[in-house]
Amino acid sequence: MALSFCGNEKNTSAYSVAGGVFNNGCFVDALNLVPHVFLLFITFPILFIGWGSQSSKVQIHHNTWLHFPGHNMRWILTFSLLFVHVCEFAEGIVSNQMETHQLQLHLFMPAFMGFIAATTSVVYYHNIETSNFPKLLLVLFIYWVLAFVTKLIKLCKYAQFDVGPKYLRCCITALLVILYGLLMGVEINVIRVRKYVFFANPQKVKPPEDLQDLGVRFLQPFVNLLSKATYWWMNPLIMGAHKRPIELKKIGKLPIAMRALTNYLKLKDAYEDQRVNRQTLLIFCLHYPQTAEDPDRAPSMWRSMYRAFGRPILLSSTFRYLADLLGFAGPLCIYGIVQYLKTNGGTKPSELKFGKTSLYFMSSLELLQNPSVLAVLLFLALVLQRTFLQASYYVTIETGINLRGALLAMIYNKILRLSTSNMSMGEMTLGQINNLVAIETNQLMWFLFLCPNLWAMPVQIVMGVILLYYLLGRSALVGASVIIVLAPVQYLIATRLADTQKSSLEHSTDRLKKTSEILKGIKLLKLYAWENIFCDSVEDSRGKELTSLRTFAFYTSMSIFMNAAIPIAAVLATFVTHHFLEEKFPTPSAAFAALALFHILVTPLFLLSTVVRFAVKALVSVQKLGEFLQSDEIGDDSWRNGDNAVSMEAGKKHVRMPKAINRKQPMRYQMDNYEQPTKRQLRPKETEDVAVKVSNGFFTWGSNLSTLSDINICIPTGSLTMIVGQVGCGKSSLLLAMLGEMQTIDGRVHWSNKNRYSVAYATQKSWLLNATVEENITFGSPFNKQRYKVVIDACSLQPDIDLLPFGDQTEIGERGINLSGGQRQRICVARALYQNTNIVFLDDPFSALDIHLSDHLMQEGILKFLQDDKRTVVLVTHKLQYLIHADWIIAMKDGSVLREGTLKDIQTHDVELYEHWKTLMNRQDQGLEKDIQQDSQTTMERKTLRRAFYSREAKNQMDDEDEEEEEEEEDDDMMSTTTNRRSKIPWRVCWCYFSSGGFFMVFLMVSSKLLKHSVIVAIDYWLAHWTKAKTGPYSYYLSVFIALCAAGITLCLITSLTVEFLGLSAATNLHHNLLNKIIHAPLRFFDITPLGQILNRFSADTNIIDQHIPPTLESLTRSTLLCLSAIGVISSITPVFLVALVPLAVCFYFIQKYFRVASRDLQDLDDSTQLPLLCHFSETAEGLTTIRAFRHEARFKQRMLELTDTNNTAYLFLSAANRWLEVRTDYLGSVIVLAAAGAFILFSEDCSESLVGLGLTYALTVTNYLNWVVRNLADLEVQMAAVKKVNSFLGIESENYEGSMDSSQVPENWPQDGEIKIQDLCVRYDPMLKPVLKHVNMYIEPGQKVGICGRTGSGKSSLSLAFFNMVDIFEGKIVIDGIDICKLPLPMLRSRLSIILQDPVLFSGSIRLNLDPERTCSDDRLWEALEIAQLKNMVTALPGGLDAVVTEGGENFSVGQRQLFCLARAFVRKSSILIMDEATASIDMATENILQKVVMTAFADRTVVTIAHRVHTILTADMVIVMKRGNILESGTPETLLEQEDGMFASLIKADM
Repeated sequence: MALSFCGNEKNTSAYSVAGGVFNNGCFVDALNLVPHVFLLFITFPILFIGWGSQSSKVQIHHNTWLHFPGHNMRWILTFSLLFVHVCEFAEGIVSNQMETHQLQLHLFMPAFMGFIAATTSVVYYHNIETSNFPKLLLVLFIYWVLAFVTKLIKLCKYAQFDVGPKYLRCCITALLVILYGLLMGVEINVIRVRKYVFFANPQKVKPPEDLQDLGVRFLQPFVNLLSKATYWWMNPLIMGAHKRPIELKKIGKLPIAMRALTNYLKLKDAYEDQRVNRQTLLIFCLHYPQTAEDPDRAPSMWRSMYRAFGRPILLSSTFRYLADLLGFAGPLCIYGIVQYLKTNGGTKPSELKFGKTSLYFMSSLELLQNPSVLAVLLFLALVLQRTFLQASYYVTIETGINLRGALLAMIYNKILRLSTSNMSMGEMTLGQINNLVAIETNQLMWFLFLCPNLWAMPVQIVMGVILLYYLLGRSALVGASVIIVLAPVQYLIATRLADTQKSSLEHSTDRLKKTSEILKGIKLLKLYAWENIFCDSVEDSRGKELTSLRTFAFYTSMSIFMNAAIPIAAVLATFVTHHFLEEKFPTPSAAFAALALFHILVTPLFLLSTVVRFAVKALVSVQKLGEFLQSDEIGDDSWRNGDNAVSMEAGKKHVRMPKAINRKQPMRYQMDNYEQPTKRQLRPKETEDVAVKVSNGFFTWGSNLSTLSDINICIPTGSLTMIVGQVGCGKSSLLLAMLGEMQTIDGRVHWSNKNRYSVAYATQKSWLLNATVEENITFGSPFNKQRYKVVIDACSLQPDIDLLPFGDQTEIGERGINLSGGQRQRICVARALYQNTNIVFLDDPFSALDIHLSDHLMQEGILKFLQDDKRTVVLVTHKLQYLIHADWIIAMKDGSVLREGTLKDIQTHDVELYEHWKTLMNRQDQGLEKDIQQDSQTTMERKTLRRAFYSREAKNQMDDEDEEEEEEEEDDDMMSTTTNRRSKIPWRVCWCYFSSGGFFMVFLMVSSKLLKHSVIVAIDYWLAHWTKAKTGPYSYYLSVFIALCAAGITLCLITSLTVEFLGLSAATNLHHNLLNKIIHAPLRFFDITPLGQILNRFSADTNIIDQHIPPTLESLTRSTLLCLSAIGVISSITPVFLVALVPLAVCFYFIQKYFRVASRDLQDLDDSTQLPLLCHFSETAEGLTTIRAFRHEARFKQRMLELTDTNNTAYLFLSAANRWLEVRTDYLGSVIVLAAAGAFILFSEDCSESLVGLGLTYALTVTNYLNWVVRNLADLEVQMAAVKKVNSFLGIESENYEGSMDSSQVPENWPQDGEIKIQDLCVRYDPMLKPVLKHVNMYIEPGQKVGICGRTGSGKSSLSLAFFNMVDIFEGKIVIDGIDICKLPLPMLRSRLSIILQDPVLFSGSIRLNLDPERTCSDDRLWEALEIAQLKNMVTALPGGLDAVVTEGGENFSVGQRQLFCLARAFVRKSSILIMDEATASIDMATENILQKVVMTAFADRTVVTIAHRVHTILTADMVIVMKRGNILESGTPETLLEQEDGMFASLIKADM
């Protein structure tokens, strides 16, 4: 075939210009080339020569900031232009093919050059825009003018020669004229706005405010349209994650328009506008009472949400509609390609004269009958459909996140204004607030995500059914009705699933409670050899949970089964009906287009059940939210209440909804305004010497009954005022009334104008932040080292701080660092002292402190530090001995003031009250003596704290399994190994999971999955075979088809069940093994492993293994096998397709590799930023009164906004990363479809049209499932981390329970005498650690009472543990009644000895369970034990007696009673040896006396070894052993040792007196 521009005709008419130059069609086409060549000639040098020097002048760290006017319009028009050029090119090529003997370049060459020029124009524009050099846009302006003029000439000539709209080329030319005209208009608009030519003063632009802040890294709102659609701007982040993990600072801050504050203001405005409108309506109703609407109704939350966030939802819905409509292009193109593959187009096109030249013109329909054109159209439709779909997802997710941020800010603002009575009267509980924050806001966010489906799905379903009817007639309605009828079943399953999940959650909570109790009391369980009994109790709860999980697994597999089986059932119903109705089989084109349509139809019907469920939940959530927002607020006392402190509304009048780009109004002003607390308005001047005055005050907690009545008091300035009275007389309420927390019925509270802006307030119930000790004390005030030190000393906190692993930088509440009540209270008091305020309110600060600390705090903190500072102190106390220090006393009784004045006044005027106080003071003094006799409670608290950290080094070693990995990642030398490890799939962990599930189940799952997908392919192959058969026994085809479909449906059921039950089997075994390993681990393991870490394995990790891994695994295997079977089917039809597949597979490999690593990091960031946010909400709700007293609302709001934004940033990046993946895999899928279609068209002679239809239908499914392969793979990887963590605990070595002696060799009543020989004993806690006992020798006679004492760390407790073989005895031995205890089986040894520990441990259940969990003793024996422990009367009085309830930790009994129960427990076990390990350390004198008496009488004939904390308790012992640093220092009778005055025992006794 010859090649020429105008064609190669014999005559020269093609080049003739006799009738005028413009009447030659070929010349007009050549003229159309001129603008394109001009553009390429001008722009290429500019693009490629020295471009960088220009851009550096204006570059900031984002090169995306500047958008010229009409930016988005230009991109949309350019994309449209590219599409029209593709159509023009296709039309030219197809027209040219009609003329077989010559190649006419002018038919398609201008279109091709136009495409190149349009692409160049957009690249050129992007470069000019990022370098902000608009003068160079003049080139584009000239190009658009030239292109417009040349196309207009062509269109005019078509009109002249009667080439009308029925011809495709005329339509395309008209479209191009319009597009070039619009682009010319866009260019004129840029000149008009920016004034870069023809104007004297060009406009200067600054980057938007967001991007002036270098911290903003979320660039979606600022990038160009192509980058927006493909998430190109995410490339550096996702690819960079491979080398270095993504951290918070890497994802930066959110743009202003997405911040919680901005969205809160939008929502708040919409909400308040309704309120204003209602007030207007109320006035209207007063004038016109007959109007219907109720003006008192609360503002509608739905309306507010719609007004604030409706527009993006409408935009998303538009994208969704476009995507759904383009989705139908797939089946229609399949129909066309299969239909026209053999005919190769339709009729020959008409030939028209264009001047002297004969040209071929075709109609649109003729072009659409060309299979190659259809293949390209199918590709473009898929690309567009996926782009629109992802855009729709992104917009809804962004809007959902914005809504959540706004709701959280709204809830928080409300929390800070909640009436205290609401919280204290139980109308609003902490649980409800936490639910609102964690659950309801998320429900609404998820509803918003799924919202566009509500109106998009019905349209999709209707369209699908219409197209099916068009293809297959009435039989299609039968198939569609199968899907529609079964959709409610899916909804029913979904609701059942939700119910089952609730019940399994209840059992899971019960199991966790029991596990937590076991872990807290593990030492006792091991010492009594009860671990297996309690382990069985957990297994019992786990059994119930597993029953629920089985039901859950069954419903989940039913849901999966319905998903897979319904398309098969629909296809079966359709084709069987078609067979009987039409008596013939549909054509291949109709059959496979229908098959593709069924695949499209199934998705919305199944999603519909989910959407409806979420819609119902959203309705409930909005109702709860509305009720919360309408609940009572604290009285509007602006001088005290903080309305003048900056609230979130501050500055909103300056800013409506800020746009993301080139804002006129700076948002910074608003943020600054937000952060600066304004000063409290000062009250009218009162008398100078009165700080606070209450006149005629009546205050209530919500009911109309006044809690405080007739209050008339004055608090003198700069003095110490004490408020005293019996419990419940209203002392704390009086403080809160002065702070404005109570509802005022009558009267006033006056504050003098000398006050600073807040009151330092320490509540009775200590409240701490989840922050460092230092942050808790400074509480937002500037750090002053000297002042801080004085406060720390005044509150005696230094010794406690020294014990913490990181001193005062230790986070409270993190990793189980829990302080005792006294320590917490002292930090709260320190906070109040540290604040630089005029007034300090202290509400019973001594309640949790012992006498030494109380005195020190009173002297150093209150009398010295505060009084020297001339601060006004109001102190509520029960310690009447401090009244002598008071400048002013307020005595209260039954909610009113009994007396007010100085101590002298009261002594003079109310003798009776004074005498009453004296009596009480004497009693307190007696208690004081007792208190001084026993060791200080503080020492105990510090000891507990020290014990929590006594092996800090080891704890730090095992702190977290991942820490070593993180350190490695930071090491640059190991970068490559890190990269490999981070992107590798954890095969070993997967192997561990599958082996836990059982190899039979794995085999069953794999084989059934493979069989199912083979049968599904067989069904479709048979369909292709059937449609190909022109004649033949249709009943044979039909029966095989029915049999295959039935087999397919059955296999769908089997596979869905096997995956779920494999998961259940693995979960059962992993939990069982984990529990057994932990329960039987040596005590050392519990010392060095934080309790929280162990509990995490049983809670979060077990939950993931139970409920999350099976569905992810199912989805992963299904989508992978679907993709593989599709590729297999296409390859088997045209093997040449495999050539195209190789580069696509390489692309896919790298996409998934990069995404998995980034996704895991972003998922971790999302999880780790969520917890602090939830904590902040619950902390605020707990500490409302403190925050409001300190007037720190603004600071806390700011913190909440920061935490919300941080979490939202992580979530948005995660969502954008998901879109990044989906866009790329969808485009890959589209290329696969194009490659498959191209292969079928090129090699159409080798395959039938029915097989082409089959191949294309399968190619379409790849597009849907490719991204799910990667998403599920990434999810599974994250979830397998739970298996890895559980597996890391399965490697713990258990204690040696067997022993070397057979139990039959041990006498039944051993140990009968209680004789103990310790020979050369050396003990250590771990082979890696130093010995704690060194060569100890001791002999204890049967029935002897031995006391062991020594300073902390001398090895006393280690010796008591050695008796039970709880520590590593690596040398020497302990022989009891002639048997070496190391040879005995552990359960036998431990069950034959008794011990009473220092910390009394009780388990939830009954008293019987706590005394005798083995159920071996009679009731008489138990009552006898209770009588000996002097508990019989108390237990008899309880409902149920021995079966009376014991709450968790035995909290319903006092510490003393708990210790006596432990004594009874030891007595129940009739052992001849009793060990008492500092058993009297934490109890009062009275209980201690009972304990000593019982030991002397009930245990008279038994050997008793007492580890003494208070040395005077062992003065009556037969023998005393004094230990030091693991050695015996002194031993002998107490009398002998006391005689050695310089001896250690004598010095210990002196110190103890």
